[in-house]
Amino acid sequence: MKVTLAQISPKLNRSNLEYIISIINEFKADSDLIVFPELSLNGYMLQDKLFEDAWTIDELEVLSKLSRHVDIVVGGALRDGDVFRNSALYFSDSKLLSQHNKVHLPNYGMFEEARYFEAGNIFESFISKHGKISMLVCEDLWHESVHKDLIKENPDYIIALVASPARGFSDSGLKIEDDWYKIIKTIAKECSAKVIFVNRVGFEDGLGFWGGSCIVDKTSEIIHKLPHYDTLIKTFNI
Repeated sequence: MKVTLAQISPKLNRSNLEYIISIINEFKADSDLIVFPELSLNGYMLQDKLFEDAWTIDELEVLSKLSRHVDIVVGGALRDGDVFRNSALYFSDSKLLSQHNKVHLPNYGMFEEARYFEAGNIFESFISKHGKISMLVCEDLWHESVHKDLIKENPDYIIALVASPARGFSDSGLKIEDDWYKIIKTIAKECSAKVIFVNRVGFEDGLGFWGGSCIVDKTSEIIHKLPHYDTLIKTFNI
């Protein structure tokens, strides 16, 4: 399977959809799956802009149509009646195949997601043309209970959509990167699954996102990795 990691820097407006469409059109011929980061349709620090910029599924019909050529995973703020969800969406064969609503919403320090989003309440897997897949959004992966749920689901692939700010700088590297890689390596080994980890880059309101998107195989080895801080879209054969 050819997987394209789209390590991008979303803007805080709706122009991201047009940008995402352009990436899909450029890479669809040579990819089986294109994965974008958390809230790639919106930008991260939405706060009250959520009321203007959240999407409905109907507005994303263009992604359904494009998924006739390539499977697409994208993150976005979704309007669900009177509430909003931080969601991972999987489009395939001209339809929305699965939607995972972020369950664990951080609400500490620089994060205020629980103030604006309604949490999801379930972790599940689904069958794609490439195998059994589970999707998670960022903070979801930091909870041991989620690891237990994933072990029960026994997926072939775990797709993690992430918006992780850089923090914990030291002479030896970036602590948050070390923490993240430890988590995804552990979960790959626990589930005997490949992990596709896509983190965004760029700056928003003083937050800098570090990137480092990667693919981890079932033995917990990082087999492909993108650099820190740079926007980069690259396809790997796994």
